[in-house]
Amino acid sequence: MRWNRASVGAEDREERSLDPADWEEFRALGHRVIDDLTALLAGVREQPVWTPVPRTVREALRAPAPRQGADPADVYREVRERIMPYPLGNIHPRHWGWVMGTGTPVSVLADLIASALNSNCAGFDTAATLVEQQAIAWLAEAVGFPSAASGLFVSSGSMANLTALAVARTARAGYDVREDGVRGGAERLTIYCSTETHSSVQKAAEVLGIGRAGLRYVPVNDAFEIDVAALERAIVTDRDAGMRPFCVVATAGTVNTGAIDDLRSVAAVCRRHGLWFHVDGAFGAVAALAPVLRERVAGMELADSLIFDQHKWMYLNYDCSCVLVRDPAAHRAAFELTPSYLAPTGRGIAPGHLLFSHLGVDLSRGFRALKVWMALKAHGLDTYAELIAQNVSQARYLGTLVSGHPRLECLAPIALNVVCFRYRRDGLGDARLDQLNAEILMRLQERGIAAPSGTVLRGRFAIRVANTNHRTRRSDLRELVAAVVRLGDELVESTSG
Repeated sequence: MRWNRASVGAEDREERSLDPADWEEFRALGHRVIDDLTALLAGVREQPVWTPVPRTVREALRAPAPRQGADPADVYREVRERIMPYPLGNIHPRHWGWVMGTGTPVSVLADLIASALNSNCAGFDTAATLVEQQAIAWLAEAVGFPSAASGLFVSSGSMANLTALAVARTARAGYDVREDGVRGGAERLTIYCSTETHSSVQKAAEVLGIGRAGLRYVPVNDAFEIDVAALERAIVTDRDAGMRPFCVVATAGTVNTGAIDDLRSVAAVCRRHGLWFHVDGAFGAVAALAPVLRERVAGMELADSLIFDQHKWMYLNYDCSCVLVRDPAAHRAAFELTPSYLAPTGRGIAPGHLLFSHLGVDLSRGFRALKVWMALKAHGLDTYAELIAQNVSQARYLGTLVSGHPRLECLAPIALNVVCFRYRRDGLGDARLDQLNAEILMRLQERGIAAPSGTVLRGRFAIRVANTNHRTRRSDLRELVAAVVRLGDELVESTSG
C-alpha cells in the first residue's frame, strides 16, 4: 500500500499526507483485521489463558526504529504473528487476576469509531461532548447519585481517585490551596482510609502534596472493613493536635477481598466532623445496578465524590473510569483555568467554556465516552445487572467448591465477587503452604490453565479470584479447583518422594 501525495494542484504535487494512495487497499486491510479479531474473540475459550512471549519475539520487538516506512499489510502481518498471540489473557473466560474486565465486541467497534473520529474531548461543541454528558448522567443515576452531579471519564481508578481527592483538598482545606500550596507542620492536611484501601490513594496523597505523613491508615475488622470507631478516634486525635482532617476514603469493594466498608456509618462520621466523604468504588460501585446487591453498597449515594471503573465490572475495553462529584461548583473550583487561547468565542466550535478540561487535569482527552454510551445502548442496564449478579453467584459457587474440598480452604469472607483461598495439606506449616500456593499460582498461569492472582491476608499467601468476567461459566471454576488440587498434590508428592 502506497502513501498518498496531494494532487489538487501543481504546487501541491510533491506534498505528502499519511493517507493511503489506494483507499480500497486500506478497506481490504481493515476487513482482514476485523475478521482476525472476530476469530480471536470467538475462539478464545479454546486458547491458553496466557502464553509466555518467546525469546525470538522479544528480540524482534527490540529492533531499532525504522527510518523508512513499510506496507501496512506487512506491518499488520507482524502484529498478527508477534503481538496478537501473546496478550495479557483477560479476554479469556478463566482470567480472574487482579481486577480486570473482559472487554466486549461492541467496545472494540466503539474504540475503532472513536479512533477514526479522533475527537479531542476537552468539551468543544461536538456530538462527543453530548455523548459524554449523557453517559455520565446515565451512570450517575444508575449508582444513585443526583442528576445534577458533575463528572467525567478518565483513564483509570488511580486517576479518578487523584481527581476526586484534588477536589476534596480544594473544598475542605480551609484556605486557598491552589494559590498557597499545601501547608506542612502542625496544620498538615490529613486523609483517612483503611489498611485495605487501594494503593492509588497513597499515590494521590503524595502527588497532591499531602504526603505519606498526612495519610492515616485505619485498622479493619475481621471482615476486612474499616473500623469506624477507630476512624473517629483518629480524626479527633489529629484535630486536637492542630492538624486539618479534610477527607475520609471509604471503599466499596476492596481489591484484596471485595470487602465493603460500612458506608452509612462512615458518611455519618464525615457529617459530624465536616469532612469530605469519598468512596472508591472502582469495581464494587456497580453492584448498585443489581437489585439483589444494591443494599450491599447502601450509603454510597451519600458520598461527596465517587469513582468506579468501566473497564472492570462493566467489562469494557481499556481504558475508562468515571469520577462523580456531588457539587459541580466544587468540582470546577479545583481545576478551572482559562488562558486566552481557550477563551470562549460565543459561537463556532468553542462557543462556551470547555466543560471537561475544567473538571480534571487533562486538556487533551480521547473519546472514551463512546464505548460507554454504545455499550449501554447495545446491552442495557438490566443486562449489566444480570451479569454482575451472575458473577457474585459464581464467586459463591466457587466458595462452596473450596469449602467442600478437604485440601482447600477460604482465607477471607466472600463479600462480593472475590474469593481468596489456598491449597492445604495436614502436617505442612504456614510458611511451606505459602511457598506451595505461590508455586501453584505460577504454574496455573504458565500452563495457560487459568489466571487468578495472589495476595497476602494476615500474613498468609492466598490464590485470589476476582470475577469480573462475563465469559466465565461454572465449569471454568470447577476446572480451576481441580487444577489447583492436582498441582498441589503433584508438588507435595514430588518433594516428599
